[in-house]
Amino acid sequence: MSVRRCCGVPSEYVPTRPSFEEADLAAAAGLLAQRHRAHRKRHPLLPADYEDERLALVEVTAAWEAEGASGAVMVEAGEVTGYLLAAPKPSPVWGANVWVEAAGHAVREPEHIRDLYGAAASRWVDDGRTAHYVLVPDDAELLDAWFRLAFGSQHAHAVRPTPDSLPEPTGDLSVRRALRADIPVLAELDLALPRHQALSPVFSAGELPTLEEAVADWEESIDDPDYATFVASYNGQVIGSSVGCSLDKSSLHNGLAKPDNAGFLGFAAVLPSARGLGAGRALGEAVLRWSAETGYTSVVTDWRVTNLLSSRAWPRLGFRQTFHRLHRLIGH
Repeated sequence: MSVRRCCGVPSEYVPTRPSFEEADLAAAAGLLAQRHRAHRKRHPLLPADYEDERLALVEVTAAWEAEGASGAVMVEAGEVTGYLLAAPKPSPVWGANVWVEAAGHAVREPEHIRDLYGAAASRWVDDGRTAHYVLVPDDAELLDAWFRLAFGSQHAHAVRPTPDSLPEPTGDLSVRRALRADIPVLAELDLALPRHQALSPVFSAGELPTLEEAVADWEESIDDPDYATFVASYNGQVIGSSVGCSLDKSSLHNGLAKPDNAGFLGFAAVLPSARGLGAGRALGEAVLRWSAETGYTSVVTDWRVTNLLSSRAWPRLGFRQTFHRLHRLIGH
């Protein structure tokens, strides 16, 4: 067994040349298609297309051709049995980073991802890229291998089928489509979520818009037919909101992580003073109901796993985690 570094970094195992070459792509695509077939046995709502090596090849090629991409390839008896590819994202929110996307890694043996990371990560750190992110399928052995590389769970991707029926809220709680008159509280709720994410135990560093910016955004977008915005009211007072749309609108969910014909629960928030009344669940159910009525066959959402509210609410609503975004910060 040998591990070959990509991008021409010298090592004692291979000549000093880029090791992940065009000739490696077909083998990598075969490994990715195999991984995806096993993944879909647990999560059949994920797209079947990438079980086809030809379409898996498109995803691996995109990872390889991403600007700044680098990684490693494992070869046993002349056969590629694992690969790892990562590329940086320009957003300052993620720090000096590299990202391994859903198509950026596949191995025949889960333990070997540790060897591949060991070969690839030294280049990333030498380049000053110390914030490492990886999107890992919901596979216990593969997750364990990444955890033993000092990665921790940061973010969840999840899916569920659309429901046949859901009960409407009862009592003093009600849910309806948002109106222009709701814009002031919708803007306030836009700030409530990132404020909550900035608190313990999430400590998110996401940017916080001003209330004026949030109002202006809603003034422009509230009539957009591509988005379904709902508000929850308690005793006639709006206390929360949620937004549903096509999953095509999300840049976070793509490729192997993007189910076919899926709706997206893209936003949900409840005012801090009104939490515990059941509004969050009712708002999530409103998006599920809308997705079914629109003709979608599944609904996707995602959440920070350190957000104690969403990480409990959405699984209780039937969402099953398909991918785990893991994170490691070097030197801390």
